[in-house]
Amino acid sequence: MVSTAGDNRRANFLELFFDLVLVFALSGVVSRVVRDLAADTAARRWAGLLYVLVLVLPIMWLWTTTSHITSRFDPRQPSVQVMVLLTAFGVLFMASSLPYAFFERGWAFAVPYVVLQVGRPVLLIGLVRDRAQQGLYARSAIWFTVSAVPWLAGTLVEDWARVGLWALAITIDLVSARFSWPVPGLSRQSDSAWEPTKTHHLADRYEQLLLIALGESVLALGITYTDTPVSLATTLALVVGFITTVLLWRIYYYRVGQVLPEAVDLAGDQVRAGQNTGRAHVLMVLGIVLVAAGYEIVVTNPDDHVRPAWLAATLGGPAVYIVGRIGLERVVFNRLSRRRLIGIATLAAVALPLAFTTPLIAATGALAVLLGMALADTRHARGRPPEAPSPATARPKRT
Repeated sequence: MVSTAGDNRRANFLELFFDLVLVFALSGVVSRVVRDLAADTAARRWAGLLYVLVLVLPIMWLWTTTSHITSRFDPRQPSVQVMVLLTAFGVLFMASSLPYAFFERGWAFAVPYVVLQVGRPVLLIGLVRDRAQQGLYARSAIWFTVSAVPWLAGTLVEDWARVGLWALAITIDLVSARFSWPVPGLSRQSDSAWEPTKTHHLADRYEQLLLIALGESVLALGITYTDTPVSLATTLALVVGFITTVLLWRIYYYRVGQVLPEAVDLAGDQVRAGQNTGRAHVLMVLGIVLVAAGYEIVVTNPDDHVRPAWLAATLGGPAVYIVGRIGLERVVFNRLSRRRLIGIATLAAVALPLAFTTPLIAATGALAVLLGMALADTRHARGRPPEAPSPATARPKRT
């Protein structure tokens, strides 16, 4: 049942199919948020930014738990394939409800999530023989059952009551996972039960996740430009948005993205390294979703007066992304990146003057900060050999 190194290629076929559904889900989130950002009232515009968290985090948590399953178990097993395909269908069903998630079809978002998160650990308990793994899945199933209460209760109410209950539910899911789902009376054996068999594979999956999110950003930008009357301002917005996406890719892959699989493999505590890698990527995906939503507003309203919520998406998206990138650098090189901290401080400093400009000018300001960061990376690397990963408490290299 447990996978081996030779299964990497087959795993990618199954997982890439699952990723196709993720593209649709992220696109649905962006469309949902843009609709709120374009609303007439400030309250609804700010609500749209909060919706990003409540909608993206459950989808990303399903993706993360699925990637751990396919990184530990043999994807050629019919039971694993069925599990992944049912998860893909569940995410598809959840994504179809996004336009109405907080008012009408909340059950279509919450019920598939609860069924998958409770049902999969129960199924895995019967598939594994290792007692540590069985205990891990039993504890996780118990905690997912606890969070199912606010998830399902949220379907009985609407608007802010539903948002609050779902925010509580996803917080329970993430916090309980952070502490390995503690349950009184159930032994918490070694966390190695959560350690994937294929560390390179899991790191590759996170890299693919970033590419998926960046690809969705380009998709949303292109579709919005296609549906918008062409002018010099909208064309400039398209150019600025595309270059921004390229810079986000460059900042990620500059050395850290290139050596991430090797760094996770070298880490002395691979479970912690994997958890930190996952959190960093979720933050970066959140940032990309905010950037994508912000640039849809920029393309459709390039010359309007910038609204505070629009500015929060345009500048806050890159800032959240950089925070995640800082966390990833801690995993790979065990250091705090000063260039990234300066970038976040600069984004915060330019927010006030940009608040009196247009969306296009604000987006250009965000691009300038990211460009400066990328150029600083290039200057730092000039004339030096490629830096090798140096995670905390590195284990000896495998021969």
